[in-house]
Amino acid sequence: MLTRYAIGVGLGAIVTFLLFLIMQAVIQNDGANLDEGPKGKLLDMVRLTEDEEIQTKQRKPKPPPPPDEPPPDMPKPTFDSSDVSQGVDIGAVDVNVDLNVGGGGFSSDGEYLPIVKVAPVYPRRAQTRGIEGYVLLEFTVTKTGAVENPVVIEAKPPGIFDRAAINAALKFKYKPKVVNGAAIDVAGVRNRITFELAD
Repeated sequence: MLTRYAIGVGLGAIVTFLLFLIMQAVIQNDGANLDEGPKGKLLDMVRLTEDEEIQTKQRKPKPPPPPDEPPPDMPKPTFDSSDVSQGVDIGAVDVNVDLNVGGGGFSSDGEYLPIVKVAPVYPRRAQTRGIEGYVLLEFTVTKTGAVENPVVIEAKPPGIFDRAAINAALKFKYKPKVVNGAAIDVAGVRNRITFELAD
């Protein structure tokens, strides 16, 4: 093993010596002296830029767009005051006004009565096109006098006034129907809302 190291070191020394000899030969054979200038002529290219005249344009601002026309006055829809419950006209119903001073929350029996009816918002699309019509709704009057589950039974033209009529009906207030001194829900109450444009 010692002989291998000795052979490796000897070969390394020989290769290094030979490399030094090659480098020395390359340095001595360089014929170009550093004192000599470059051979040939060098041209310096300089590109001259012409003065460009700056052209200015006077731009006028665009005139503002004309103001939009104000929306026309909203017509007030008319209501059919005939609430129909199971085929009975509310105008023809006798309300029993016997006052019973007792411990109950409601003192007398009687049918439901409309207290507040909110006018619906006339749809802008229908208003601008001059469309008129009506919506027949059916809903439940609850014990508290609120409107619940309004459903469109008939609409002319269909789909135009449905949402406005339902939103208005949900804001209606009724005096609830009272039976034996207790308020009850009344289902099947119908109300027709008419949408007409004012002249």
